[in-house]
Amino acid sequence: MNKIKVAIADDSAIFREGLKVTIQQDENLDMMLEAGDGEELVAKVEKLRPDVILMDLKMPILDGVEATKIIKTKFPAIRILAVTMYDDEKFIIHLMENGANGYLLKNAHPEEMRRAIYAAHENGYYFNDVVSKALLKKLVTGQNMKPSFNSHIEFTDRELEVLRLICDGQTAAEIGSKIFLSPRSVEGIRQRLIEKIGVRNTAGLVLYAAKNGLI
Repeated sequence: MNKIKVAIADDSAIFREGLKVTIQQDENLDMMLEAGDGEELVAKVEKLRPDVILMDLKMPILDGVEATKIIKTKFPAIRILAVTMYDDEKFIIHLMENGANGYLLKNAHPEEMRRAIYAAHENGYYFNDVVSKALLKKLVTGQNMKPSFNSHIEFTDRELEVLRLICDGQTAAEIGSKIFLSPRSVEGIRQRLIEKIGVRNTAGLVLYAAKNGLI
């Protein structure tokens, strides 16, 4: 088979490097271009036409949502997989309605990343549990959901303290001992952070903190 030409758009150089390693380990995938923001990606796609783009959502200058709309309007045959820490039905529905071919969380296993690239290229879509649940909710509720990046989240000093300790890999019991709270109270703060930020689990909290310079 001809190699699948893959592009990566993400403003985190470290995350791009990790994705490149995943792609380069598969002899049927050709890592052909990378970009640090949506504007750079659109410019490069005009010259080089990848088969599949792994697209972050929150990027400077032009975010992944707008870049997806532009690319799918100009080059509808290009497959776009959103790869993000935002486990939010509003983003999933909005992206799928605007032409995205799949939606992956950044903590997905490398094998799922490769599987998604193949599926999007061959079938035109990749549906995992995250997408299926969001589409089902949309079908049941009929809601029109407008996404938001939660870019102006306000944290209390205590929430930031707990978030940083979580990022250090400490358990609820260890955090509680250090800041004089019960493990149950720490867990309550962790859950509040998850809801505020709009992620699904602790891995999402760590990704958010790293990307937003909180650690």
